[in-house]
Amino acid sequence: MKQWQLHFPVKVMSQLFSVSRSGFYAWLGRKPSQRAQEDERLKVAIKAAHKRTRETYGVRRLQPELAADGFVAGRDRIAHLRRELGLRCRQKRKFKTTTISNHSLPVANNLLNQTFTPSAPNQVWVTDITYSAPRLGISRGAYSWNARRKEGLNLPALRCGRA
Repeated sequence: MKQWQLHFPVKVMSQLFSVSRSGFYAWLGRKPSQRAQEDERLKVAIKAAHKRTRETYGVRRLQPELAADGFVAGRDRIAHLRRELGLRCRQKRKFKTTTISNHSLPVANNLLNQTFTPSAPNQVWVTDITYSAPRLGISRGAYSWNARRKEGLNLPALRCGRA
């Protein structure tokens, strides 16, 4: 009601929300509850601890940090206040190299030379080697490259997409 009192009459809103006008005005003049004041102080401490820990601590690691600063609170309360503040921990992913370009193995020539318009069928064949861990021995897709990459295509994978 407070945010809409400039646009609508308080009398109409109080009837709509079943609230007395005097109760609304008493609420406007009242100071925040003790819990609300504690939440505001805790929010400031959460922001400071979040910055201090390089934004990497979640609720479980943040709770002892706050307790060391004198702010004892449960994990659910801390999680709720972090959501209100829009704080999320930054998760660092370990860099994983997927391509080994420094090797002495032979490299095939680029015969296609980025020309993807063949003039007749069966002139150009292309493929993609996508490595994915098969679940329960079942290959996902039409072709399955052999794990050792020595024997070529895994022919059982061509039958109904199963290995």
